[in-house]
Formats: sequence, C-alpha cells, structure tokens
Amino acid sequence: MPEKVNRTKVNRTKEPREAAPPPTTRRAGRAPGVDHAVPDGRTVPRAYDSTGRRARAERSRAEIVRVARDLFLEHGYGRTTITAIARSAAVSPETIYAAFGNKATLLHRAWDVTIGGDDEDVVFHERPEVMAIRTEPDLARRLMLHAELSTRTARRIAPFQLMVQAASGADPAAAEMLEEMGRQRLAGMKVMAREAAATGQLAVSEEECRDLVWSMTDG
Repeated sequence: MPEKVNRTKVNRTKEPREAAPPPTTRRAGRAPGVDHAVPDGRTVPRAYDSTGRRARAERSRAEIVRVARDLFLEHGYGRTTITAIARSAAVSPETIYAAFGNKATLLHRAWDVTIGGDDEDVVFHERPEVMAIRTEPDLARRLMLHAELSTRTARRIAPFQLMVQAASGADPAAAEMLEEMGRQRLAGMKVMAREAAATGQLAVSEEECRDLVWSMTDG
C-alpha cells in the first residue's frame, strides 16, 4: 500500500501592512489661485489679489493717453493714427481699442488730462486749487486769483485748443470736442458768476459777471 503522506498544516502569520503615509497638503503662499491647506487639513482655493494687475493697467492707460496727446499736438488729430499711438506707447492697437474704443475717446481723455494737468478723475472746478479760489470771502481778491489761475491754465491748454480747432473743420469728432470744450468752459463761468453774486459784493448782474469772466479768459 502506498505510504500516506502526512500533510501538516503550517500556520503562516501575515505580516502587518505598513501604514500609508498621511496625505500631503499644498503649502500656503504659493502662486495665486493655487489651493492651500487650512488647519483641519482641507484645501481651499487661495484668493486672487488683482491689485497689482489693476495698477499696471491704469499706468498703461495713462501712458497711452499721454502719448496720444503728444502725437495730437505734434502731428495734428487727423494725421495721428491708432497704430502710431500704439507704436509709441509700446502696446498693440488691440490694447488701445479694448481700453478706449476709438480715437475720439482718446481725444476726450487727452483733453481731461490737459485741462487738469494730471490724470486724476476730478472735475476741474472741484480741484483743490480751484476750490481755494471759490471759497475766498473777499470777492475782489477772488477774481484776481481766478485771473491768475486762468493765465497759468491757458499756457497749458491753448496749444490743445488750437489743435482741436484746426481739426474741427474736417473731422466730426474734433468738431464735437470743440463744442464740448466750450460747454465746459461756459459751465465753469456760470459757477463763478453765481458764487460771486452770492457774496453780495457784486456790482453788476450775475449774467454780466459771467460774460465778463468769459471775456477775461477768452483766447
């Protein structure tokens, strides 16, 4: 008879599995928009700070307006093209169209910068130097200060006015700009005359004062 084989069970103990390492989390402070860890281990999107990007865009727009103004004065409004402005400002024409839409808008912005002396978005008659004149209690001194300010401002804006006037005969956008400049100037004269009359020190009517101030600042 065949000999029986004694099959003895061998107890094989399983070695314990090595514990998996804890999941890694991204560190905070990386590139904008990258997830970062919070104390409980979750990851949340990091907020994107666009302050620097907005500041760069504002500087770019201001530079475009400055370049456009210089080229308008040098070559005339009609002969200045968006392509030429883009080349001088080191941007693409598409950037200018995206920011301003067209050349007429650039002309308006160039005027705002010219009359104000900077690119601050403040109405001229509400600027600090003008408010100091408007609040002067002595009317004679107020009118003298206004004449001095008008003289300083005229040196800055006269070349721009002449450029727009020269282009207005052939270009509708320049003609519209010339009319707008006149409306703004008249509005300023009305404010000065109304506030002069309110002092009780005016020897003529408010309308006469307006016309006199207009004549004083003409040309």
